[in-house]
Amino acid sequence: MSMVYETPEEEMSVEINLDDGRNIECSVVTIFEVDGKDYIALLPMVDEDDELYGEVWYYGYKENLDDPNEEPELIYIEDDETYEAVADAFDEYLDSQEFDEIIED
Repeated sequence: MSMVYETPEEEMSVEINLDDGRNIECSVVTIFEVDGKDYIALLPMVDEDDELYGEVWYYGYKENLDDPNEEPELIYIEDDETYEAVADAFDEYLDSQEFDEIIED
């Protein structure tokens, strides 16, 4: 499994429309590659008492390279095996970030 991580240079966020009608602003944690496809990890920006607090959401991520001004497309991950691979890759990203912080201290 190949993985490439990209940490946004500036604070980025996206708005996700939920099935219950709510619109949730999410912070972009990272954009990363798993098996040649791009994925994005999002952290819902909600209050601590919200049931979504602390969750991380994963989506497929696709940019139009011909038009950099076009909004990127987020793609729902329907396959459980793919979702697990993406979640595992994100866990490895978190582990590498913690390791980097320890080295920098």
